[in-house]
Amino acid sequence: MPRRSSGSPEKADWSQIRFTEVTRSTRADFENLFEQPGGPKYCWCMAWRHLENREQASNDERRRAMLALIEAGTPVGIVAHAEGKTVGWCSVAPRETYRKLSQEQDDSEAGVWSIVCFYVPRASRGRGLASALLDAAIDHAFAKGARTIEAYPVDQASPSYRFMGFREMFVARGFHEIGMAGSRRHVMRLER
Repeated sequence: MPRRSSGSPEKADWSQIRFTEVTRSTRADFENLFEQPGGPKYCWCMAWRHLENREQASNDERRRAMLALIEAGTPVGIVAHAEGKTVGWCSVAPRETYRKLSQEQDDSEAGVWSIVCFYVPRASRGRGLASALLDAAIDHAFAKGARTIEAYPVDQASPSYRFMGFREMFVARGFHEIGMAGSRRHVMRLER
């Protein structure tokens, strides 16, 4: 693929991309994405979800826990499809389906959905897919009844938590900061 003079890959045309919720009927797409070379099969996006013995859980235990959530009909996120392949993931679900995401979290609030993770295969990074996933996640959460969407992105220079997205991407979509979760993660919200 041609590169821009800055050395970054050109933005892809994601106009033909399709986003689907991960459910019992679409879980194979999710599994195939996570199991491909370089996929996040080490976590199965269970880092922020309830899981006994999280620190000692094996990859297979994390996988089984995620598949049990999907089988139970618990919302877990969306996947992106392009050119007949599953090409990305965003964890977007009701906040109560996750463990505590910030110290200031008010668990009595209703209608809050959280965006906690993105996965884009290395070959597709830097081409706008994470932004397309974020747009789809916002639409998905509001369509499912969210009143507020909360996210926990980091600054681009952050050495960790980069899978949670970058702050600027959320600011560009109208999210506003309400605090910090630890020293790196910004707590940001979007209401409609």
